[in-house]
Parts: sequence; structure tokens; C-alpha cells
Amino acid sequence: MNVVISGVGLWDPPHVVTNEELVASYNAYANAFNARHDSEIAAGTVVAKPHSSVEFIEKASGIKARYAYVKDGILDIDCMHPRIPARRDDELSHQGEIALAAARPALAAANKTGSDVNLVIVSSAHTERAYPAIAIEVQQALGASGFGFDMLVACSSATFAMQRAYDAIVAGSANCVLVINPELTSPQVNYTDRDSHFIFGDVSTATVIEREETCTAKHSYRIIGMKAVTQFSNNIRSNFGYVARAEGGDPFSEERLFHQNGRSVFKEVCPMAAAHLEAQTKACDIEVADVRRWWLHQANINMNQLIVRRLLGRDASQDEAPTVLDTYANTASAGSIIAFAKHHEDLVAGDYGVICSFGAGYSIGSLLIQKR
Repeated sequence: MNVVISGVGLWDPPHVVTNEELVASYNAYANAFNARHDSEIAAGTVVAKPHSSVEFIEKASGIKARYAYVKDGILDIDCMHPRIPARRDDELSHQGEIALAAARPALAAANKTGSDVNLVIVSSAHTERAYPAIAIEVQQALGASGFGFDMLVACSSATFAMQRAYDAIVAGSANCVLVINPELTSPQVNYTDRDSHFIFGDVSTATVIEREETCTAKHSYRIIGMKAVTQFSNNIRSNFGYVARAEGGDPFSEERLFHQNGRSVFKEVCPMAAAHLEAQTKACDIEVADVRRWWLHQANINMNQLIVRRLLGRDASQDEAPTVLDTYANTASAGSIIAFAKHHEDLVAGDYGVICSFGAGYSIGSLLIQKR
């Protein structure tokens, strides 16, 4: 049985936060913090907040701007997080809203409606609640049948979920699967930390995966091979969870938010990802040079350049390995799907491409696909 990706959807939040805005806000916060703790800093009991700069951010990451679901509060030095209004239990959740915003164009691209779907997977780095699953809420809103569930595999959530969708179709437990990645990352960003305040942006993406014989989409891609691997690492963590209430202390303290050992991540993940992709193409009897396009995880421009250089033995062009993180920043699991959504229609029948993600865990997931 052949399984295809028949639709992709992308939703951009209404607000943009530039590096210039973030730097001005963070530096004002740092100045206020340092003035407030002047005596402790002098005594060596408190570490002064260093300044950030646009040049530092762009050199370290390649990021120039990011989208925000809610911008209010992010740049306020007395807040330093988005002020997202609470919703009642009988209202559509925030992630449900942005999930639907990406799901609908994905379904339209696949020539499908909600009633054609019998499995919904919402896969993202964070979900705003433990239960009921966001996926079940979206399933109801779309009028889909079957079942739905949420998945959390950090930045590999999208590719891991697409593989689970493939498995479900092959096993016969689903015929048409909607995979959605509502990446509402901004609440987990520590905007008071120079080394991470610029990394993430909000977005939502979706893909439709179905049996080839039911596909009527203009653009579709046969899934040729899949590969997933995990290896435990503490170098990327997000510690917020319901147990924080029982552990005491501040459940919203800095150590509960996203933090990483960036140097170790770069050093360890780049060779791991390159080896992963080499092994996958080889297992599918495809030469690396025969891959027309690489839709890679959008975390850091330097990581992507190094990985592709190891694969190709040279630098890749924007056409070969599209970059979107300059305007989207790191969007967790959605990054490679954004790249795919924006750069896939020009491929011709027979062209090969790879969708790949890598992130916390460590986790790496990839799909080798071919344009039909």
C-alpha cells in the first residue's frame, strides 16, 4: 500500500516581533534588574544581566524576526511574557484555534473535508492542557470521525506524528489522517535570558496523509521511507508541568522554562543528524546527491549549514535547503513543515525530498518522499 502526503497548511500569527524590539526590551529589563540588585551584584551574590544585540542574535542563529500569537506583554519589562487571555472550558482553546487555522488550508489543498478524516493527531512541543486532548477538540470542530490524540516529542513532534499517521493507514486503523502542529511556544520562552529570549516563534502547520488511491490533490508526495531515533539528553529541557505545584517553589521560575546547553547541542546533534540522513537515504537505495530538496528543522542557520555540508560535501543553495527561520525563528516541530509548505510546488514528478526534524530528547525524525 502506498501512502501519500496530499495537503499542507500553514497559519501565521497576526503579530511580528523583530530582533530590534526584543533587544530594546531585554536591555531595558537588564538595566532595571542590574540597578535593582546593584549591591548584590557588587557582593557577588547575584550575577548581572548582560546586554543583548541584534548582531549577536543574527550571528548566533540567523533569526531576524518571529511571529507571536499574542504580542502584548512580551516587550513590557514589568511582564516579559505574552498576556494571553484565559478562556472558559466551553470556549475553543487557544491551540485548538490555531490548529484549525492550519488544518483547514491543509484539507483544502488535499481536496478533503473534515468528514473525510478519521484520525487527528495534534503534535507539538507543548500543549496548553493535559486533557481532554486538543486533537479531540479539533476533531469535533471539523466534524471528523474516528479518533484523535496528542503527541509531545519536542521539536520532532511533527515528523514523528507523520510516521504514526503512515503506520495507522498501513495497519488499517485509519484511511485519512490530519496531523497538526499548533506551536504556541512563546509562553515557554524566558524573555529575561539573553541566550534564549530570541529563539522561538509561534506558528501552526498541518499535513494530510492518506492512501494513494484516494488522493486527488494537485500536489502530492509518496512516502518512500521513514526513520526515527531517540537518545536521552538533558541539554534541552522544559520543566514546567503539573507536578511543579506539588514540588513547592515557584512553578513559573526560570528553571521551569525552556533552557539549553547550546554548545553541546550543536556539537552532538549535527553529526547525529547527518549520519541519520545518510543512513535513511542509503536504506531507501537513494543517493544523497539525488535528493532534490532538504526541508530541514529550522532551529539554527549554523546547524543547518553544517549538516548539509556534511551530507553534500559543499554548501547548499536556498533552493536545495530552504531556510525560513530568519522570519519565523525556531518554531519547534513546525519548522521543517513551514519550509515544506512554502517550497514544494515547484518540484516535478519523480523528484525526491526529505523532511527532517531534530531536537530535545535527543530526537530525530525524517521522511523521504517523492513527488507524484
